[in-house]
Amino acid sequence: MDILWFGVFALLLIGYFALEGFDIGLGLLLPVLGRTQKDRDRIVAAMAPFVLANEVWLVAVAGVLFGVYPSIEGDVLFGLYPLVVSLLVSWILRDAGLWFRRRLDGRTWQAGWDWMICIGSYGLALSWGMALVALAGGLSGPSIGLLGLGGGLVIAAALAFHGWTFASWLLPGQVTGASRDGRALLASACVAAAPVAVLLAAAAPWLLDHTAPTGTLSVLSVIVLPFAPVMVGAQVWTWRTFGPRRAADRIPSFF
Repeated sequence: MDILWFGVFALLLIGYFALEGFDIGLGLLLPVLGRTQKDRDRIVAAMAPFVLANEVWLVAVAGVLFGVYPSIEGDVLFGLYPLVVSLLVSWILRDAGLWFRRRLDGRTWQAGWDWMICIGSYGLALSWGMALVALAGGLSGPSIGLLGLGGGLVIAAALAFHGWTFASWLLPGQVTGASRDGRALLASACVAAAPVAVLLAAAAPWLLDHTAPTGTLSVLSVIVLPFAPVMVGAQVWTWRTFGPRRAADRIPSFF
């Protein structure tokens, strides 16, 4: 049962980076690809329909982490306190930028929130990298260090590549000047998830040593696993509805 739930946790975290990764990557590249206001609007409109659906994976990751590994909850929250705060602040900044950038007209207003999207995306990528490196080491070292920063830069580069590929797939020949098919997007998703898979493999022995009792895992199975088809179904609907052939009026107006 403990191996099964580690697999569920790993699948959710890898799925988060494979899906939400291109949203973060587009935020990283927003000043580079968004050379004009029109280009920035296109980029945000491309990522907008997927953001909330992809963030569901993060909520599921947090729930499984603290449900399956309750004994490390305090270690994670306090041992990684600066990174946890950085993740939350970056998440809020990025999402606030997406929600507020079109609330008012004006170059200054929109440019300011565009920078919040970019800054928040960098904060997410770097904080995730440092947090995962720390978890891979069993929280035995400092939460912030050169090794963690290196991990953050690797993840940021992988997510930026994923975001570039997604834009080339959904907006062929527009903001990137290139066109990519679904196979290229699948490959970039694997690139975005690969560093996470490696770090999870390193953290596996430590996590398995802190797994909740079998009774707790059985209760979690009854409560959580029936919702898995709903989450997968919502993802399939989102991609089918807002894919490259979507109608223009399907882009949410609040972005």
